[in-house]
Amino acid sequence: MTRISPERIAQIEARRDELSAMMATGDLPSDRFVAVSKEYAELEPVAAAAGEVRRLRAEAVSLAAMTREADAELRAMAAEELRANEAALAQADHALALALLPRDAADERAAMLEIRAGTGGDEAGLFAGDLLRMYTRYAERQGWKVELISASTSEAGGYKEVVASVAGKGVFAKLKFESGVHRVQRVPVTESGGRIHTSAATVAVLPEAEEVDVEIRNEDLRIDIYRASGAGGQHVNTTDSAVRLTHIPTGLVVIQQDQRSQHKNRDKAMQVLRTRLYELERERLASERSGARKSMVGSGDRSERIRTYNFPQGRVTDHRINLTLHRLPEILEGEMDELIGALVAEDEAERLAALDS
Repeated sequence: MTRISPERIAQIEARRDELSAMMATGDLPSDRFVAVSKEYAELEPVAAAAGEVRRLRAEAVSLAAMTREADAELRAMAAEELRANEAALAQADHALALALLPRDAADERAAMLEIRAGTGGDEAGLFAGDLLRMYTRYAERQGWKVELISASTSEAGGYKEVVASVAGKGVFAKLKFESGVHRVQRVPVTESGGRIHTSAATVAVLPEAEEVDVEIRNEDLRIDIYRASGAGGQHVNTTDSAVRLTHIPTGLVVIQQDQRSQHKNRDKAMQVLRTRLYELERERLASERSGARKSMVGSGDRSERIRTYNFPQGRVTDHRINLTLHRLPEILEGEMDELIGALVAEDEAERLAALDS
């Protein structure tokens, strides 16, 4: 188990006190005050965890000394309290180590959720729709806002591809482990013989980028305007409102035609393009920092089969952490806390183990 040194604990608490004193002077320029306040808000819970570890360690020293007293009753009482202290200290050490783990700068961001039907024809499209509904229900439970960016529907009623923006507190932190191939095993509505089919859909969760995160130069962008196609009535057939953006340096292409306004389509296409460029840069930096190492939970590989939804058995299995929950209907209704909590815990355990090694 990772044990934080007394010197490190003293540094954390000293920095917290220093920031508090700086804010109390009232002499800081507004921009500096904002920066100091932000650092204090991030550090204060870490310092509180460090203070609890320091308190329990000091208590352990006192209790250990009491176990050497001459009075047998006092020794027994101290030994009992020492055992309770050891359990509390183990939890406090673990909490402090978690608080000190490097945070993903994107954890608090909104996320771009992309779901695409994979193998399985119409059934894959229907499953893509089920996944969108599952994440939408989960978002509602978290108090997040979901906005549809673009959607390509399938004839059977599902989606060939759908992109949505999910905004709220800590969205990416909770959804970032959803990227990968999701597999469904069930009897399709079109199957008359009652045979179980296996279909798949691909999910990608990307942290949304803001304009300040990604610079897109005009000379690096090719913008094509054309007539939208698909469902949408007379407007689709008469107005050049669809937008295709091509980012020349990377070759990334984004097509947006869901809105009636060319300007709205362009704005949404730019939102998607910024997010994809931001993710490319995040992947490059992560690769430089960690070499070829990929976390078992958080690799984000879209070709990796991460989860199976088995309808006949009513189960959901996450293959990365060997977790099976027999709560398929509830999970599809957005009750994903147990599943996502297990993935977050596994990721934290991996990163703590990496620190220990």
